[in-house]
Amino acid sequence: MLNAYPVPPDIRQFTRRALPIGLVLLIASIIGGVFSPDQFYHSYLLGYIFVLNITLGCFALVMVQHLSGGNWGVVARRMLEAGMLTLPLMAVLGIPILLGMGSLYSWTHPDVVAADHIIRDKTLYLNYTFFIVRYICYFVIWSVIAFFLRKWSIEQDATGDPAIGRKLQRLSGGGLVVYGITLTFAVTDWIMSLVPHWFSTIFGMIFMCGQGLSAFCFTIAIIWWMMQREPFKSFISRKQMIDFGNLMLAFVILWTYMSFSQFLLIWAGNLPEEIVFYVPRFEHGWAIVGTLLLLFHFFVPFFLLLSRDIKGKVARVGTLAIFLEGFRWIDIYWMVAPAQHTNLHLSWMDIALPLGIGGLFLANWAWFLEKQPLLPLRDPLLNQALTYGHHPASGGDLAAGN
Repeated sequence: MLNAYPVPPDIRQFTRRALPIGLVLLIASIIGGVFSPDQFYHSYLLGYIFVLNITLGCFALVMVQHLSGGNWGVVARRMLEAGMLTLPLMAVLGIPILLGMGSLYSWTHPDVVAADHIIRDKTLYLNYTFFIVRYICYFVIWSVIAFFLRKWSIEQDATGDPAIGRKLQRLSGGGLVVYGITLTFAVTDWIMSLVPHWFSTIFGMIFMCGQGLSAFCFTIAIIWWMMQREPFKSFISRKQMIDFGNLMLAFVILWTYMSFSQFLLIWAGNLPEEIVFYVPRFEHGWAIVGTLLLLFHFFVPFFLLLSRDIKGKVARVGTLAIFLEGFRWIDIYWMVAPAQHTNLHLSWMDIALPLGIGGLFLANWAWFLEKQPLLPLRDPLLNQALTYGHHPASGGDLAAGN
């Protein structure tokens, strides 16, 4: 039983290829950072948040699946669990942000604080020591929850004890609440405080939706790769891919709704302390990036994902998932880069660092994925998931990627 549904052997190529590529790109960027440290730290923040969104999205979706059930979660759980287990790596990779706070955040400069009463009023929260303490707390909390989610999932594989499923549900219910609270504070620290005068009460929700979308895009892209190999091509059906496409569509809509709600409320209020975030992003070329996000992060995927024909073909939905993952990077770029550059600007490090950090993430993800069978062997929904949507008209076309 424990050897059932093994991970494809060539999953190791993620480690063999992604790790050296990631290290080379990181080393090259560090060398570039010697000559342009401010650019390095801003590009590093961009790349770090982009990859961390996938990690935390996997973390949240594991808990959502334990609470809601669903065939999609059974076939994707091990991939999502491997994603969330990279949290300790992401904690280490976040250290350069702590080292570069002086380059990233204006509120770290005493002369700026002394001359600005709004920032001065926020120093109880925005200060070096408390920022680092919060950073440590976020990753300790997330990693502890992820540890028990994985531990009990493995115990369920070994024993089949139904009580473990109830433990996972209880942990996931409380864990999602904790995740929502801590994530809101985390993105306030890392992204919102780039513009210390600005605040938004919906900002954390925008990131939650974006992280869910990032994790689904990543998972669908991996499923596309695995569909060319056993055992995945034997049990993924057209209906399962349609479910994945529907969930991706739901997160596209949620992200758009939250983002537009934030913009609409700030536009209607027209208050100086609120519009300070949007005004620079609608000037000097940055409006082009915002327009691209509107068109290709919402309209194009929205209308494409309405089609069952597209959602039912793994190659098509996989291509769209990779396309959307690219626009998740553009979304973070649009949030981070204008804090440094008045005019539209793209540095080679804005591309190299996300790929470098992503290479280390992929290698670590593949290492964790190899540790367990590809499916949760004694999950109560496993048999239902394996037979879901399998009939003569569905399985063959999907496996062929048509």
